[in-house]
Amino acid sequence: MRWPATLTAALLTATMLTVQPATAQAAETPTITLSPGERALIRFQLPDQAAFDRLVAQGADIAARPRTTPGAVLADVVVDDRELAALRAGGADPVQLIHGEGIAARSRATARTAAADTLSFLQAYWWTSNGRTFLQTQVATSASDDPDVEITVTWTTADGQTGSYPLVRFSDADEYQYHYALPQPLPAKPVKVTATSSLGGQSRAVTPGVWPGATPPVNPGGYQKDFIDAYMTPTDVTARIKRLSRQYPALVDVINLPNRTQGYRRTAVAYLGDPATAAIVVESVKFGDQGYNGVQVRTVDPGRANNPLGATYRDRVLTVRLATGAGGEVISTTDQVAAFIAARYPQRFSAFVEDGSAGLVMPVAGPARLDDGLAGTEVSRKPQIVQALRIGKVRDGSKPGVLAYSQEHAREWATPLVTLEFAERLLANYATDPATRSLVDSTDVFIIPTVNPDGANYSFNDFNFQRKNLVNHCTGAQRDPRYRNSWGVDVNRNYAVGSYFDGYVGGNANCLSGTYAGTSELSEAESRNVIALASRNRNIKFSMNVHSYGGYFMWSPGAYKVPGRITLPRPSIDESKFFLDSARRIVGAIAAERGTVTWPAYTGPVADVLYSAAGNSADHLYYDLGITAWNFEVGNDRWNEATQQWEGVGFQPPFDEAHAEAQEYAGGLIELVRIAREQSDTR
Repeated sequence: MRWPATLTAALLTATMLTVQPATAQAAETPTITLSPGERALIRFQLPDQAAFDRLVAQGADIAARPRTTPGAVLADVVVDDRELAALRAGGADPVQLIHGEGIAARSRATARTAAADTLSFLQAYWWTSNGRTFLQTQVATSASDDPDVEITVTWTTADGQTGSYPLVRFSDADEYQYHYALPQPLPAKPVKVTATSSLGGQSRAVTPGVWPGATPPVNPGGYQKDFIDAYMTPTDVTARIKRLSRQYPALVDVINLPNRTQGYRRTAVAYLGDPATAAIVVESVKFGDQGYNGVQVRTVDPGRANNPLGATYRDRVLTVRLATGAGGEVISTTDQVAAFIAARYPQRFSAFVEDGSAGLVMPVAGPARLDDGLAGTEVSRKPQIVQALRIGKVRDGSKPGVLAYSQEHAREWATPLVTLEFAERLLANYATDPATRSLVDSTDVFIIPTVNPDGANYSFNDFNFQRKNLVNHCTGAQRDPRYRNSWGVDVNRNYAVGSYFDGYVGGNANCLSGTYAGTSELSEAESRNVIALASRNRNIKFSMNVHSYGGYFMWSPGAYKVPGRITLPRPSIDESKFFLDSARRIVGAIAAERGTVTWPAYTGPVADVLYSAAGNSADHLYYDLGITAWNFEVGNDRWNEATQQWEGVGFQPPFDEAHAEAQEYAGGLIELVRIAREQSDTR
């Protein structure tokens, strides 16, 4: 670091400098000498701040902020032999030769040695999937502030084969975390890994552990599974819940959650005019299905001079008579017409100026038909009752409860397939498999297959990438129909612990954002339903939130504040061990289906392995209700042997892939119930 350039300039020529004699001159250091013309960076001890200020005024090449000590000031100055002599004669004492031209090479070598960092493995795991061995590592460097550190991992197999691969630096919220790489294919099981850095650091040799190191019990002959044969809309999910309750009345209750959703409905809107030239947006106050789809709106020229602005609404037609001037010309502006409609018919219509049309003369236009824009003609528009299945032999709250819930995010079509396959397995195998019967008899399982049915209906029928619910909290120009696919609240940012409203990262106040957190904590029916179910059934001690995609297995903390990346409180050492040990078991159960292995780097707290998700449901369940809460992200990347690349599967993969995800992750949920039963036995 150099002292501010406004105060100093590099002395490119050998200029004699003078320093006023100090009152108590320090002893000379004769060992620091320079050859004629040689330049060096030397630390001088000056008698006081005034001596340093004179150096600044004289334009000395000062390399760093002065270091003040009692009775003296230390200044690092680039000087040649003549300047060194002048400073020494003026009372400056050279106390350290930092480096010079003649020792540059030696200095660089010394610096490399001195700067060698310390490396440590945070993770080193290997596994075999579908006949291919993989290795994944994370390494941390002590030189965490150096963004240019490069780290290479070298592996060795039992038969002596070796290889290496580079890691990449991962920082989050401007805080260094570690260096890592995607899982690497290897020819055989690795027995040793080491890491080296570009700074010269080298780790100790590590023997990679096997991941996940757990396998579930083998299902008996005749075990029934594979109950999913197509993607399921919310209507399909409701029908499946109804069928299961009829088929297994002794084992199933259906719970109607208390908060009805908005429904698959929107207000009806239309552009009046041409957005390319001048237009306003007219919107119904009520939803389109409440009598406003098809309502017409138009503007007319009254054809006479000095006509005031007026309107009539008759036979489902809103007619606006534009104001005219003395010459009969239309003088109403877009702003005036929008304000007039909203004021004249506040119970029926709202209106605002289309972006870019403010202040323009309102055109004679229409008729335009208001419409809610929803394409799902076979979908009920009424507010929805979200339902949960309750499965167990004893359903009175005396058994440990497990909650599995899915499709908080509308576009994640595979997730209700997971929870419904899970439900079917518990019920269908109860009569024939003693292990299943034991699970159902000793636990109380709650399942919400579709938390967000309105958003799911929109995703299936209108916009497949819809993430949020259908509640539109936008105001003004943000209600322009061009934004229809950005409206809604992210249900999994609307909970009340570690939320955006508490200052945590990962939610958003912009109603058009994909992570819009709503108007307040628990402002949405969908989030209130999840909390209501967990709050009213305090025997629920374990939960799994099923999302897609990416192949993650996560737990709290799920959010942090910045700066400093300050997370919600970390679980205790014992809790953290339980989270990880259980995760390994559940990951092993998932892998038993088709060899899919959730990566160790994707297993851990949400805030560490994914991102900060302010106001997520698992944090609310864990911190506020004391529930051991996990999160799935189903849909692991698949290894493509031909391209030697990992490939993503997406939110709505071809059904064969979604079907496979349902099978493997349902097995993971079965393992979660085993863990819940075992924990209750030890408490």
